[in-house]
Amino acid sequence: MELPSHQLRMSLLMTPDMANFSGNVHGGTILKLLDQVAYACASRYAGRYVVTLSVDQVMFRQPIHVGEIVTFLASVNGTGSSSMEVGVKVMAEDIIARSLRHVNSCFFTMVAIDEHKKSVKVTPLIPSTPEEHRRKRAASVRKATRIEMNRRYEAIAEESNQELISRSWDFGF
Repeated sequence: MELPSHQLRMSLLMTPDMANFSGNVHGGTILKLLDQVAYACASRYAGRYVVTLSVDQVMFRQPIHVGEIVTFLASVNGTGSSSMEVGVKVMAEDIIARSLRHVNSCFFTMVAIDEHKKSVKVTPLIPSTPEEHRRKRAASVRKATRIEMNRRYEAIAEESNQELISRSWDFGF
């Protein structure tokens, strides 16, 4: 099935080497695969290498079991000047029971870079379906939320730095 350049689908069998001590697939394994899928989707769309700027709203909804086929469905939902939001939905298929479960979703912000590792412009995403329009609107809301949260974190960090500067620390060394 041919997908547009802003979408990607990848399926993998979950094997015993991916298991944690509970016998389920380790969350870190899924995070690594999510990053690889987001990278592949964004770099294919941009036609360039990309780097991960942020990961938002990683929701492990249900455990993934060894022996299941996991499918990652990725889509560039929105673009900035050099950044792209990539949404990834993860589905786990129990081969024996022939059941399919939505087990994870998250959003990556990826930035296109040139050969000098400097950010470069990407082609603006132009949605063509109602679903793509909805995703783009939602991506804009998440971007505004990330910017606001970053502003708040910086304000708190600045307060903390001022407190540290004004205190005299004596650790007894």
